[in-house]
Amino acid sequence: MKRFLICTALLAFASTMLAQQKAPASPPETATATIGGHTITIKYSSPGVKGREGHIFGADGLISHDPHYPVWRAGANSATALHTDADLTIGNLAVPKGDYTLFVDISNPDQWVLIVNKQTGEWGLRYDGSHDLGKTPMTMSKPASMVENLKWSITEVKPDLTLAWEDHIASVPVSVH
Repeated sequence: MKRFLICTALLAFASTMLAQQKAPASPPETATATIGGHTITIKYSSPGVKGREGHIFGADGLISHDPHYPVWRAGANSATALHTDADLTIGNLAVPKGDYTLFVDISNPDQWVLIVNKQTGEWGLRYDGSHDLGKTPMTMSKPASMVENLKWSITEVKPDLTLAWEDHIASVPVSVH
């Protein structure tokens, strides 16, 4: 009996150690840029396409199972977070310095709309439009090749926020005040 308990304890310990070393399915990522001396940061989790190309977006796609579809959390796990230490203009939207959550309305596959929401710290599937700061259209394009892992980026030269995943790239200009 003593051997059985020791073996069980060792097995449980080994399983716990292996589970802790497994990489998350949608690892946390950060996009940061300094524009006009001010920092803009987007924190998100980056899911992979994982063989589902052509089955992510659209009325019957993977994202359509989210409870707030066609509003999408634009990442995985916790809500995609925006922090700015300066007042911004994102597209046609005035965004005061502070913390926000980013969502994207993907109801029109050819014209996504970025949503800046004032509610922060929530799980990604929890969208409440009554907290929207506002919405702005994004410019759509196609990548040269399929984008396996979702990626937010902030460019400094021609400042913009860009979201790329699967066969979609959506961007919106950003300026600092």
